[in-house]
Parts: sequence; structure tokens; C-alpha cells
Amino acid sequence: MSLDVSPKLLAEAERGQVSEGDFVETVRTSLPYAYDLIAGLVGELGDGQREFADNHTPPPSERERGQLLRALASDAIRGSLERHFGVTLAFMNCHRVAVFRPAAQGGETHARFTSLRSQILNQSPEFRDC
Repeated sequence: MSLDVSPKLLAEAERGQVSEGDFVETVRTSLPYAYDLIAGLVGELGDGQREFADNHTPPPSERERGQLLRALASDAIRGSLERHFGVTLAFMNCHRVAVFRPAAQGGETHARFTSLRSQILNQSPEFRDC
């Protein structure tokens, strides 16, 4: 299971009303590596002029890699993190996460980062089994 869902959050979901804040807190505590990595990148992006901030450091173990993959593979988790942090996420390979300002989505830099060409150029043998 990718999320450690509290009885309170489960009860909310059963009633049909889920607080996004409660959901994000569940993501933060269930997938701390992924949450902290994204939070750190958001901090790097800051209020400055950078178009995006991205991570090049592989996770310390497969456990952390799994957290990152689960967070970014789920539309609900990914969307909640984007709304929570006010960014657009982009993902490549097994760990290269980028945060963009929402206005940058579809722009030249975002399109280049998410392009087929960029994906191919960022491949290497160590990524084959991640």
C-alpha cells in the first residue's frame, strides 16, 4: 500500500468528502522522501527568476525510489502536491523531478524538459532497471 490512510481520512472518503489538506498530510507522512524532495525543489525555485528547479541525485535506496514513483504515478497524489505547492511537476527517468511555475507549463523550457528528445538524451545504463 502506498499510503498509510488514517481511520479519520477513510471515514471522510466513505462519506464522500475528502479534505485535500488531510490528503496531503497523509502523503507527507506516508511518502516522506517524495514529499520532502518536492518541497525542497519548491524552496529552490523560490520567488526568483528561475524557470524551474530539478533533482539529479538518485534516491538513497529502492524504498525512497518507490515513494517517488508512487507519488508521481498517481494522478490524485501528483495533482494534490501540485495544488499544495502551487507548481507543475515534471518527471523523467527514475528520479529526475522538476518543479515549474504553473505559467511555465507548455512554454519553451517546460516543453523542452518534457520532450521525447530530452527523455532520450537523459538515458543511461543505470536507469534501465530502476
